[in-house]
Amino acid sequence: MRVTQSMLSNNMLRNLSNSYSNLGKYMDQLSTGKKVNRPSDDPVVAMKGMNYRSQVVNVEQFERNIGEVHNWMDNSDAALDKATQALQRLRELAVKGSNGTYEEGQRESIAKEIDQLKDHLADIGNTKVNNKYIFNGTKTTGTIDADGNTLKPVEVDDEGIITSVSDSTDPVLIEVSSGVKLQANVNATNVFSKQLFEDIEAFSQALKDDDQAGLEDVLSNLDIHIDNTVNERADLGARMNRLELVENRVIEQQITATKMMSENEDANMEEVIMNLTSQESVHRAALSSGSRVIQPTLLDFLR
Repeated sequence: MRVTQSMLSNNMLRNLSNSYSNLGKYMDQLSTGKKVNRPSDDPVVAMKGMNYRSQVVNVEQFERNIGEVHNWMDNSDAALDKATQALQRLRELAVKGSNGTYEEGQRESIAKEIDQLKDHLADIGNTKVNNKYIFNGTKTTGTIDADGNTLKPVEVDDEGIITSVSDSTDPVLIEVSSGVKLQANVNATNVFSKQLFEDIEAFSQALKDDDQAGLEDVLSNLDIHIDNTVNERADLGARMNRLELVENRVIEQQITATKMMSENEDANMEEVIMNLTSQESVHRAALSSGSRVIQPTLLDFLR
């Protein structure tokens, strides 16, 4: 086969172009830290990288969801703790008020404290976190009546009378892991029920009327409400324990997913630097030999 000057020049230019391409590839890997910067570099690695990235994104979203559930549960637990303290204080007042030695003025003072505790429980029932009612089921922004007014979980009129209590028992379910949803709220109807406030109002009225039989009934009813609150808080505590287990599992999944993604697409920097240095040497040799190939021309022989 006859080898011409044109063939030598074209081969040299093609080899130089390939050398530049390899240099560019290694420079991209060195500057980005990734061994794949476009799907054409390695379609298999790119496809796996998309799956690993999706897995990492999902795990990160689960972590944000877990934080939201923690926020709901921690605030619910704190509110139930305050509600339990208020109910315990009401029980103390019931025991004190059932003592027949108290005079009318003293019973009036106890009744005033009871009214304040009732309002305090109503405020706890209307607890808002991030502008959401945490004791109103899935109706976290409140319900709207016919007049367009927002109805709170516990409605109190201007005279301090409880007019309505939300009966929303819909659980607020938040996905904390793949296919795993946890209830973030508590069943408020077991704590802030209409019956609770009616019993407290009856308690106050029994003191004002010096109704000993009514006071005894209130005492037994308060025990029931305290038990309901404690049971609801215990159920919340069980879910909080499970949430911690799920959180630990999700953290481990994030570590594993991030490691797999890194092993799949991160470049070995030592290897990249060695390849780049070697390619630079090859490129310099190609340029040196190429300069000798294209140097002789007809003019060189006419001198």
